[in-house]
Amino acid sequence: MINFFSRKSSGTDISADEFKEKMAADRGVVIDVRSKSEYDEGHIAVTDQQLNVMNGEFQEAIQEMDKSKTYYLYCRSGNRSGQAARIMQQAGFENVYNVGGFGDLVRAGFEVA
Repeated sequence: MINFFSRKSSGTDISADEFKEKMAADRGVVIDVRSKSEYDEGHIAVTDQQLNVMNGEFQEAIQEMDKSKTYYLYCRSGNRSGQAARIMQQAGFENVYNVGGFGDLVRAGFEVA
């Protein structure tokens, strides 16, 4: 399993610490790409939207999103949010970051809602 808490940036994939730094400079839009039931069990408090990447909801929603904004995506482990980041990039979004897994974000000090 990849540890996003301590891992250094590889472009789209950033660590929880880098996420904090980037949010301080550009609040952006935070999206949880997990299922609604996963989201309801707990999510980071700064989350703006929950859009399930596995059922087509996410792919439909990005068609209406502002491509000039910055987006931070997370899921349970970082896998689905990585897929979602690639989908957004292929759709023409430039400022998209996979910030990893929910557990890593919690361990990094993000408040849970």
